[in-house]
Amino acid sequence: MEQILQQIETFTKEIENYSISGTQNLEEYRIRFLGTKGIVKNLFGEMRNVPPENKKDFGFVLNQFKQLAEARYEALKQSLSGNESSTVDDIDLSLPGNPVEFGSRHPISLVRNRIINIFQRLGFSIADGPEIDDDWHNFTALNLPENHPARDMQDTFYINQNPDWLLRTHTSNVQIREMQKGKLPIRIICPGRVYRNETISARAHCFFHQVEGLYIDENVSFADLKQTLYFFAQEMYGKNVKLRFRPSYFPFTEPSAELDVSCFICGGSGCRICKQTGWVEILGCGMVHPKVLENCGIDPEKYTGYAFGMGIERPAMLLYQINDLRLFSENDVRFLKQFTSAV
Repeated sequence: MEQILQQIETFTKEIENYSISGTQNLEEYRIRFLGTKGIVKNLFGEMRNVPPENKKDFGFVLNQFKQLAEARYEALKQSLSGNESSTVDDIDLSLPGNPVEFGSRHPISLVRNRIINIFQRLGFSIADGPEIDDDWHNFTALNLPENHPARDMQDTFYINQNPDWLLRTHTSNVQIREMQKGKLPIRIICPGRVYRNETISARAHCFFHQVEGLYIDENVSFADLKQTLYFFAQEMYGKNVKLRFRPSYFPFTEPSAELDVSCFICGGSGCRICKQTGWVEILGCGMVHPKVLENCGIDPEKYTGYAFGMGIERPAMLLYQINDLRLFSENDVRFLKQFTSAV
């Protein structure tokens, strides 16, 4: 034990007088004293040979020595860092810099901006509204009174503290607020996020994004609606896209229709996105129901209008050949990096 204590005293003097001139000498110090086969490790290994009555005193000396070796290492490293930062000659300016990665817009944002651009060219302006709204603006004003069976088409998230308030199920609440202002004519689109209590799958999610449109003026007809949507679909998907209108039902429009486009994922042969039909429904539309106009203080005898609404996720899936809706909200960097060049 006396021999080991003499070694510790010698190593302590060596540590106190140790000097370095570069990172290589610092690494040599670390390996010699603090490495896995270094002096500190070897001295602690001698504990097994120390008599039990002396282990406490010997351990105290060893810990002091270890702390000294570590503190000296940190001091040497700090002095070396200061010297390197002030020595310009040690910096190789010819080395390439660290690459800066480019960010990108989310594919949903890319498609939303593209849709907005198309309708702005037709004279539509952008309107926005709250994501948490009352029952009147989300349902009742849209010809969906309480206990109306069509409410079951949208499984809604209600606010526990006040069941009259809810997370909007569509951006139609923005249309109601714009109509209530009474500033006619109205030609708007309403992009935004909406919520429905649906099972998450490759084709559905509990939140998604919509763009809805509204045009109200004198002598607006269904022919105006069709031409507007034909123009949109061809600008969005190409001149050769196949389209079809199907009769449908919505409480807030009459007559109502849905617009389908040929599936870009399978080319019309059938896949899980188009439910093996070769067609994908991209939006619902129709002439604004006279009752909705009356609820908003607009004379249905003088004014008519059309409305349409579409999800943004489905057009994005068609444009970018994406077969799983969940990818949009998982924030997988590998997926998002694919859209860097599409900014």
